[in-house]
Amino acid sequence: METIKIPGSRIFIDKMSGKDFHRPAYQSLIKRLRTGDLLYIKSIDRLGRNYEEIQNQWRYLTKDKGIDIVVLDMPILDTRQGKDLLGTYIADTILALLSFVAQKEREDIRSRQQEGIAAAKARGVRFGRPIKKPPENFNQVVKHWERGVINFDEALERTGLKQATFYNRLRELRAGKKK
Repeated sequence: METIKIPGSRIFIDKMSGKDFHRPAYQSLIKRLRTGDLLYIKSIDRLGRNYEEIQNQWRYLTKDKGIDIVVLDMPILDTRQGKDLLGTYIADTILALLSFVAQKEREDIRSRQQEGIAAAKARGVRFGRPIKKPPENFNQVVKHWERGVINFDEALERTGLKQATFYNRLRELRAGKKK
């Protein structure tokens, strides 16, 4: 296997999901590609995870932009070779199959994630930030604040709460009084 040395400035890495092609590094790559360029992709699922979009992007890159693509973990997906009708057909068929597998894998991951979340919720696991309870002096501080004895900043300081949390606890306090 030949070793390929690519300068760091020519390596594009997205840290976002491959669910679509609205990824910053991918968009930068597209802008830099010129006719005759060669694009190396580690694997087809690194290009994307949406069957139709992978097909569209592949066509856009190879036909419209006029670049060649080499998928490193699938040597048969090398547009430099087999540019005849049979080679194109084989590459298109394999691309379609791998695009399907990439999208199916993404759907399976999302399904398992949702199942895991549902199971955790059924066990009573609570997601999100922990609820910050009001301090013991909260009712007294609220009374002082409502009567104008202290200003809002002083109320926040005395309770140790942030503004949004203070208002949330205040809303809960008032809702409890109405019951």
